[in-house]
Amino acid sequence: MRLVVDHVTRYRYDAPVRAVMQSHRLTPSDCDSQRVVDWAVEVSGGVPGGAFRDGAGDRMQGWTVPGPVEEVLVRVRGTVETRDTAGVLKGLRETVSPNCYLIDTPATEADAALFALARGVDGDEVLALAHGLAAAVAQAVAYRPGATHAATTAAEALALGEGVCQDHAQVLIACARLRGLPARYVSGYLFATEDGTPHEAAHAWAEIHVAGLGWVGFDPANACCPDERYIRLGSGLDAQDAAPIRGVARGATGASPEVLDVTVAIRAAEQAQAQVQAQSQSQA
Repeated sequence: MRLVVDHVTRYRYDAPVRAVMQSHRLTPSDCDSQRVVDWAVEVSGGVPGGAFRDGAGDRMQGWTVPGPVEEVLVRVRGTVETRDTAGVLKGLRETVSPNCYLIDTPATEADAALFALARGVDGDEVLALAHGLAAAVAQAVAYRPGATHAATTAAEALALGEGVCQDHAQVLIACARLRGLPARYVSGYLFATEDGTPHEAAHAWAEIHVAGLGWVGFDPANACCPDERYIRLGSGLDAQDAAPIRGVARGATGASPEVLDVTVAIRAAEQAQAQVQAQSQSQA
């Protein structure tokens, strides 16, 4: 499948800031499940800094926007060819040990309820256990947009019993680590849900490391493993660590809260071509 991405992130400030510095994890890496056909990241008024591939195989790029600046626009456009590998991540060049992902963070720190959920899943074989944990999380946390916020922890989401893909991923990560399985948060894009209905295009899921097999993706929000509808951007210990954009605004005069607006559109290449043809015909 060929998927076309158009992802716009707009930052607005009440008062001009002297500079904005950002670190981007916005360019997919090639692996067995995806190949980048074309990709471009544009930052309004931005000056690109250092670029590198981190130990997890993710592409990182620094940007600086010199001020005074009241608005920063980050636009990502590109095409990725994807294929279904049953959720198994292969062909990604990594140098860090999977055991690094046994570390808890404040967002994934376990409480008694998370411990009970994790221990309530039977399974001696690692892959079956991972599938069981994902199913348990999907049942324990109902999908409801707006129920949580960016700083909601895994324990808080489980106590609430509802949340979004970020919450599903972090709850699963916490449960997997409690069972001694390395687990990490993955940010990316999703074309559509299993039945073809629209979904949040910016998406997140978890990967659990299975000895002898490698990293395997699990998406409790959709009760499936990632397939050809998914584009993988990058990973981290939790949502904050894996964020596609991280940054800081410096030198604001007084309080200058940041207002964030994000729009993401994912289309199959056939749809994108049809839309272009329709527009051309309407203009003729």
